[in-house]
Amino acid sequence: MITGLFFGSFNPIHNGHLAIANYVIDFTEVDELWFVVSPQNPLKDKDILAPDYQRLEMVKRAIPFNENRLMVCDIEMSMPIPSYTIDTLRALGKKYPEKEFVIILGSDSLDAITKWKEYNSLLNEYKLLIYPRVGSNITELLKTYPAKIIKAPLVDYTSTSIREKLLKGEDVKNYIPEEVYDYIKEFGLYQTK
Repeated sequence: MITGLFFGSFNPIHNGHLAIANYVIDFTEVDELWFVVSPQNPLKDKDILAPDYQRLEMVKRAIPFNENRLMVCDIEMSMPIPSYTIDTLRALGKKYPEKEFVIILGSDSLDAITKWKEYNSLLNEYKLLIYPRVGSNITELLKTYPAKIIKAPLVDYTSTSIREKLLKGEDVKNYIPEEVYDYIKEFGLYQTK
């Protein structure tokens, strides 16, 4: 079974993440996709993160109950912080030796992959599926890295832009699942600095 690993802070998860996940499931060789919620990406500012358990809960709420091909993976919540993708992959490989793992990344993450721990091992040992992000030169990336570009829907918003809108009191209902919107409102997430 081929399992796609969609790593991210999901701060918050949004409809673009879900569109990419559904595209990967419907149009690639991936049989199931796991959202791997990262407690702290070493390349991102931890001060803007909602608490781990709340980001994990939002991802759980975003996935339809009847969907058995999309799942949440919380393995990084019990690993040392900050989390490193290569360490997570090795831990998952030991726990699930029968699975073939494929990494799903945005092209912006591939731009910065040389900053990742043991990035050469990552590139040599795992298949990468890359979805386009605004501002990345995909043609140049493909010349440099062994990756497959997927033509997932290109969205013009990010978790950062959603947090900015929430901070300004703007409506974000079109960008995030209703269950996630309700959770954010219930706990007042992203509404103060």
